[in-house]
Parts: sequence; structure tokens; C-alpha cells
Amino acid sequence: MSGPCERSGENEKQKEEEVAAPGLFAGVPEAEKGANADSDSDLETEGTGGRGELVRDTLYLRACRAHRVVPASCFLRLGNDPELNLRHRGLGPQGARALASALASNPHVERLDLRDNGLCGAGAEALADVLRKSSSIRDVDLSENKLGAAETQALCAALAVNPAVQKMQLAGNGLEEQAAQYLAELLLAHTGLKSLDLSHNQLNGQAGEKLGPALAENTGLTELNISWNHLRGPGAVAFARGLEANIFLKVLDISFNGFGDPGASAVGEALKANNVLEELNMSNNRISAVGALQLGLGLRANETLRTLVVARNPMGSKGCFGLLKCVRDNPAPALELLDFSDIHVNREFDDLAGSTKVAFPKLCIRTGVRRVDYKAELLPFLRASPPASAPK
Repeated sequence: MSGPCERSGENEKQKEEEVAAPGLFAGVPEAEKGANADSDSDLETEGTGGRGELVRDTLYLRACRAHRVVPASCFLRLGNDPELNLRHRGLGPQGARALASALASNPHVERLDLRDNGLCGAGAEALADVLRKSSSIRDVDLSENKLGAAETQALCAALAVNPAVQKMQLAGNGLEEQAAQYLAELLLAHTGLKSLDLSHNQLNGQAGEKLGPALAENTGLTELNISWNHLRGPGAVAFARGLEANIFLKVLDISFNGFGDPGASAVGEALKANNVLEELNMSNNRISAVGALQLGLGLRANETLRTLVVARNPMGSKGCFGLLKCVRDNPAPALELLDFSDIHVNREFDDLAGSTKVAFPKLCIRTGVRRVDYKAELLPFLRASPPASAPK
């Protein structure tokens, strides 16, 4: 049986050719008039303000008929609005193909949000063709759409030849090592891309080894979110070395990976040379006191980083103390926020934090461990659980 993400057969292709025929722009043919004519006419004219919008809506409705999907009413009401939000609409591959037919003739959409629509292969490839040619779309969210390596390749190839897109979100798509190669090629080719979200994927150490060198050579990206992945070991080190050579990135989120002490040490080395990065999130990365000290050595020499989050790492009070002392030893620190949340600290650290705040009054040092209110949070679940049956 064919799955929902597989390509359509020859009959579907024939329908697409019919939809794309030049005669469709001449108005609704007589063969389509009948019992459904009035309702179609209402949909076509609602919220439109000109001949161009009528053509766009008519094209979309016909594409929906050809692909046998229900039209999205908010698209028909779009008008000249620059933002099209269709997240969580269940478009599927066929719905995306129908939408792509109309987007190709819409010069107004600047932000396209299709998060969580099950686009899969056919839908992603249809949208890739739109992104390849569009000169208006700047911001695209294709998160949570079951995209694989093939779909990533199509999207990256489209973006590589179109510098218009400045922000791309691909979070939660299960992207793995195979997709990293195409993402690396995109970083090397697309100088107009400013923000990239790859969070909540399956990018591993091998992916880090591919993305690191590309990050070093990238000349446009200013914000990268690669949190909630599996960057660890040599791959984490390779990725951090890419940060050392990068001269554009200002915001980096690598939280919830597995950088560990080797990765923290590599990031510390990168911070010694990097004079651009302003915000860095390294929370939940298995960094011990040893890694915290190596990271701190980079902070001792860095003069641009304003925010550093290392919360929920097993560095303990010793690691927090060593890192903070390195910040204190920096003659010209730029840090404004140092976040040690959910790490137990002792009195010695508190004393150092107090004296550091006196020396650097603009620095906010965040500490504190969240305490669970067992009565408020756990008892309702215990009450809801059925009592275990007594043994016979």
C-alpha cells in the first residue's frame, strides 16, 4: 500500500498539468459551472481586492480540486497580508502541492508558516520549487513536517540559488547525519540566510563534523539554534572549532546536547579568538567542574559575549566558582548575564558572586535550584492513580 508521504501516480501528474494550463487564467470554464458554482464563486471573491487576487484564488481552488483536498479558507482571505500562517492545519503532501500552485503567483507573502502539516516528500519538494523562484518570501517555518534527507536536499538546493530567504526553521523534523551534508552546503552557499533553527532533531557527532567547517566559512548567519540534538565527542569539538573561525554569528544555542568537557574546552578556545558572539546557551551539556574551568579560560579573554547560560550542568559549586573567577579576572568583560540555574552552590561561591557584582555592577549572576512542591505537584497524580488490587 502507498503511504501518505509517497509520490502521486501518473493520474495525479496529469491533473497537475491540467491545473497549470494557460486557459485557466481566462475564467471558470462552463464545464465547472453547476450546483457548486455559487459556493465556488463566493470563495473566489471573498476578501479579494483585484484581478490578481481573483486569479490567485481561482488557481488555488482548481489545484485543490485536482489534488482532492479542502481549500484553506484563511488563504482565500489573505489578500495582500505579508504573513501566511497555516500551522497545524493538516495540509499533507497534496494540500501543500495545491498551495504551492497559488503561492507561485503571489508576490505579497513574506512570512510562510507551515509548521506541523505532514508535508513529507511531495509537499516539501513542491514548496522547494516555490522558494527557488520567490523574490518576496523572507521567513519560512517548516518545522515538524517529517522531512528527511531528500527533502532537506531539495530545500537547501532551492535556497542556495535564492538569497531572498533570511530565516529558516526546520526544527523537529528528525534530521540526521545525511541531512547535515546538505545543510553544510547551504551554509557555504547562502550568504543571505541570517537565522537557522535546527533544534529538536537527530543531528549527531558526524553531523557536527560536517557542520563545523561550514560554520567556520559561513559569511552571513547571525543566529543558529541547534539545541536538543546529539552533538557530542569529536563532532562537538569540530563544531566548536567552526565557532572559533566564524566572524558573523551573534546568537548560538547548543543546549541539550552532549558537549561534555571536551566540547566545553573547545568552546573555551573558540571564545579566546571569537570577537563577535554575544549570546551562548550551553545548558544541559554534561559539563563537569573540569570543563567549566576550561570554558572559563575562554571567558577570561573574551570581550564580546554578553549572555552565557550553563544551567543544569553537573559542574557543582567548584565549577561555578572557577568559571566565575575567570570572569572576574577579565579586565574588560562584556558579560551582562551569567546563568547557573539549577546548580547547587556553596557559601564560597556566594561570597565571590557578591564581590564580583561590586566590581561589575551590570553583571547579573543567576543561581537557584527549583524546589518541587510535592503537595501541589505530586499528590493530585497519586490521588488519580487507581489503588492496586490486593493479592489473593
